[in-house]
Amino acid sequence: MSIDWNHFTPLAASAGGVLIGIAAAMFALLNGRIAGISGVLGGLLRPTEGDMAWRIAFVLGLVGAPLVYVLFAVLPKPQIDASYGALILAGLLVGIGTRYGSGCTSGHGVCGLSRLSPRSLVATLAFMGAGFVTVFVTRHLLGI
Repeated sequence: MSIDWNHFTPLAASAGGVLIGIAAAMFALLNGRIAGISGVLGGLLRPTEGDMAWRIAFVLGLVGAPLVYVLFAVLPKPQIDASYGALILAGLLVGIGTRYGSGCTSGHGVCGLSRLSPRSLVATLAFMGAGFVTVFVTRHLLGI
């Protein structure tokens, strides 16, 4: 994947970050829940009575938002410079990491850091550090 620096829009990116923060804060204040995607999806895999409706609505919102966006604008065409095998392996590693880390980047990085959670700080630093090392090794040492 590459960044098209000629069309990079820091204002739009910042506005998106603010919207994510507001949505996560509202979700915590109104529902008493953390807006971590792995936890929301994990709860769908382990159903608990009375706990499914909000999880389904959350996932439908994640899937539905791009569909609504298409009504007003053209979706950007992603360019992914990786094989299907690499993508599958990466997805499995992320899934395993979220289980070991007791959460994902949205749960720890957005919600946990905003609550000043030391565990979330360590988890977010580990996520980011692993990402930096992975990119450096694959792009600069292995030339992939």
